Amino acid sequence: MSLPLQKKFNELLERKPISMHVPGHKNATIGYINQLKFEMDMTEITGLDDLHHPEGVIAQSMINVKKHPDYDAFYLVNGTTSGILSVIQGFSNVQGGYVVARNAHKSVFHALDLVHEPCRLLGMAMSIKTKQYLGPQQSTLFQQLNETKLLVLTYPNYYGECFDIEEILDYTKIHQIPTLIDEAHGAHFDLPSFPKSSLNLGADYVVQSYHKTLPSLTMSSIIFIHKNAPQRENVLKYLTYFQSSSPSYLLMNSLELAHDFYEHYNTNLFFEKRKKCIYAIESIGMRVVEVSDPLKLNIQCTGYSGIELQQFFESKDIYVELADEYQVLFVLPLWHEGDQYPFEDLIDRVKQIEVEKRFNNIDHDIPDYEMCGLYQPGEIAKVKSIDINEAENQILAVNLVPYPPGIPVMLKGEIITENMIKLMNYWCEHHIRVEGIKKHKIEIKDE
Repeated sequence: MSLPLQKKFNELLERKPISMHVPGHKNATIGYINQLKFEMDMTEITGLDDLHHPEGVIAQSMINVKKHPDYDAFYLVNGTTSGILSVIQGFSNVQGGYVVARNAHKSVFHALDLVHEPCRLLGMAMSIKTKQYLGPQQSTLFQQLNETKLLVLTYPNYYGECFDIEEILDYTKIHQIPTLIDEAHGAHFDLPSFPKSSLNLGADYVVQSYHKTLPSLTMSSIIFIHKNAPQRENVLKYLTYFQSSSPSYLLMNSLELAHDFYEHYNTNLFFEKRKKCIYAIESIGMRVVEVSDPLKLNIQCTGYSGIELQQFFESKDIYVELADEYQVLFVLPLWHEGDQYPFEDLIDRVKQIEVEKRFNNIDHDIPDYEMCGLYQPGEIAKVKSIDINEAENQILAVNLVPYPPGIPVMLKGEIITENMIKLMNYWCEHHIRVEGIKKHKIEIKDE
């Protein structure tokens, strides 16, 4: 019997890859992940409690996650996705509409499909630094919140940029608008010299992907629920629906270890090594774009696309979180005393990269198009697959999602324009992985 996964991972590990991507344990070199034992992979035997009805050790473990006194923490073993699904489902029988930031993760749109309800998509401000969605356009935001039953915001964005979420949450509290904050990339927030978490600002529901930036196993996340959150009991009910009936004790143990790491973390060494890392990158002719979150390094270089920069790093077995038209993204480790991260090897490999100097910025020629202001849920029953270049004026039947970051760029139900086709072709030409495109074909509504 062939074992393709075993073969691939063994080949990769033999090359001693260096992680500049999630999960936060960085190939088991950061944190306390080595305290996990495979023998802990058990079921709900006597004394081990039950995540779906916690009264013992699991309940106590979650009580110990005290990031803010106004919130209770609940472990998620099916990732942040399960928390997002549960909250949106929990508001399905409430009057009003969903309002969603345009840079929402694909799980938000999946949740809307499940509840068969549309949402209003917020107009977004664009980041000058990364050319990505930053946050809602606050000049027009509040007039879009009439009759809102749940506002869903992404904070920070995937690239580590924050916006003024405090003003928004002040407004939603005054007007009693429930909020769900997808803080997937902010599990480390509130550490010294890092951004402030929305837990300090009275959001009703905050989901954090501990595994992305803290040293826990992939799929392990936490949802923080305000003690006075509307629909609280309903959401707790749906957490049992959207999570496995056999939750992994390895994941739960890793969450406990990761939170203990967070509670005792000293940031001094991190900032020392971060400075050395930036110096090494800049010494080879690349530049680091500083953003709100020091854990994220957006690396750009005049005359090069991010896809080209990714190739430079991967030639030295340094693996980045993502590459786009403009940059590559490093998710730094939370370096600490006694970690096993190959820091000196990282610096040596970076310095070995030879980048030919280019004087002109690359002309990306990436088309923009106006995104629809309303997302219509549900499946399109009758579809057919056609070549991208034949799709103009057709109705898109699937979401198109570059992954990572997992944010839909084009949504099903949109009428396909010439600019959209140009963008799809750009993705294909540059071998960017996009969910919804297969062999230069997409699915459209079959009239």
